[in-house]
Amino acid sequence: MNALYDIIGVPFGYLMRLIYSLCNNYAVAIILFTVVTRILLFPVNYKTQKGAARMQLLNPKLEKLRKSFANNPQRLQEEQQKLYQQEGVNPMGSCLPAFIQMFLLFGVIDVIYKPITHILNISKNVIESAVDIAKGITGDKNLTMSNLRCELMTMENLRDNGEKYASLGENFLSKVSEFGEKFTLFGANLGKTPTFSPESGWTKEAIILVMIPFLAGLSQLLVSVYGQIHQKKTNPVTQPGGGCMTVMIYVLPLLSIWFAFQVPAGIGFYWIWSSVFSFIITFALNCYFTPERVKVINEQEKEKARIYAEKHPNKKTFMQKMLEQQAALEEQQKGSSSSGKSSGVSRSEQNKANRDKLKEARRRMAEKYGDSYEDDNDEED
Repeated sequence: MNALYDIIGVPFGYLMRLIYSLCNNYAVAIILFTVVTRILLFPVNYKTQKGAARMQLLNPKLEKLRKSFANNPQRLQEEQQKLYQQEGVNPMGSCLPAFIQMFLLFGVIDVIYKPITHILNISKNVIESAVDIAKGITGDKNLTMSNLRCELMTMENLRDNGEKYASLGENFLSKVSEFGEKFTLFGANLGKTPTFSPESGWTKEAIILVMIPFLAGLSQLLVSVYGQIHQKKTNPVTQPGGGCMTVMIYVLPLLSIWFAFQVPAGIGFYWIWSSVFSFIITFALNCYFTPERVKVINEQEKEKARIYAEKHPNKKTFMQKMLEQQAALEEQQKGSSSSGKSSGVSRSEQNKANRDKLKEARRRMAEKYGDSYEDDNDEED
C-alpha cells in the first residue's frame, strides 16, 4: 500500500510544492491545490453530468419497460441494455469520476503525510536519518520509514528537540522548523489527528482540529442533499432503490466524519474544500444543462454514435459487449437447466437420448474420414 501512495503522490507532490512556493502557507496551498485539481477534473465532471442529463430523458422509456416486464427481470435487463445502445448512453459512465476521485485521494493523503518529501524536497537519506533520530528519542519501535506517519511524527519531535537534528544536511533543521510554523490553520497543526481526548486539554488548537471532521461531513451532506433535491426535481418518478439512496445520503457524511478522525486534519481540510467546489461546479452544470439544451445535445450525440457505428462496423460498443455477455450467460444457464431437467426423464428416454448422441458422434467420425455410415435403427433398450 505504501508503494501505491508513493507512486500516486509524486505528481501531486510536484503540484503542491509549486503552489506552496507561490503562497507560502500550507492551508492556503491546500485550497489552491483543490481548485487546480477541480479544474483538471472539470472535463470529466462535464461529461458525467451530460450523461446523467441524457439518462433523465430516457426515464419515461425506462419506466415503460419496467411496467411491461415487471414479472420478467431478465427480459427487462435485456430491453434496457438495447435501449441504452440505441440511444448511445453508457449507464456506467459515472464510475470513472468515482475512480478518479479515489485516485486523487491517495495522492492527497501521501502529500499531507509526507510534507518533508513533497514540499520541502529533502532527500530520502536525510529523512531516514531524521526518522532514526526521532525513533532514538521517543523509543517508538514503529517509527520507521515504512510508517506512513513517520514524517509528521518526526516534525512533532523536532519542535521540542531541535538541537538533536542540527547535524543533518540540506538545512534540515531550519527548513522543517520554518515550515512547521506555516503548517497550521489559525494556529492548529494540520499534521495532527483530531481527537476528543486531546493531551493538552481543550485548547484553541484542539477545538479547531475537532471542528474539521464535522465541517467535512457537513459539506458532504450539502452535496448529497442538493443532488437528491435536483434528482427529484428533474425526475419526480420514484426509482427502484430510492430508499437505499436516501439512507446513503446520511450515511456517507457520517463515514466522512469518522474517517476524518483517523487521519491528519489536513486531509479533512482538503475534503471540506473539495466538497464546496464540487457543489459549485455541480450547481453550475445543472443550470447549464437545461431540458431544451439536453434535447439538442442528445440528438447530436445519437447522430455521432450512428456515424461512428457506420465507420467502424466491426468495432463493438460497450453496450454491444454487455448484450453479448448477457446472451452467452443465458445460453450457459439454458444448458445447465436442460442438463438438470434430464435427470427427471424416464430411463428409456435417457437411453434413447444417449443412443442418438452416440449415432451423431459416429456419423461425424465417418464424414471426417470419408467412410460410409449406416444408421442402425434396430437397437433396443
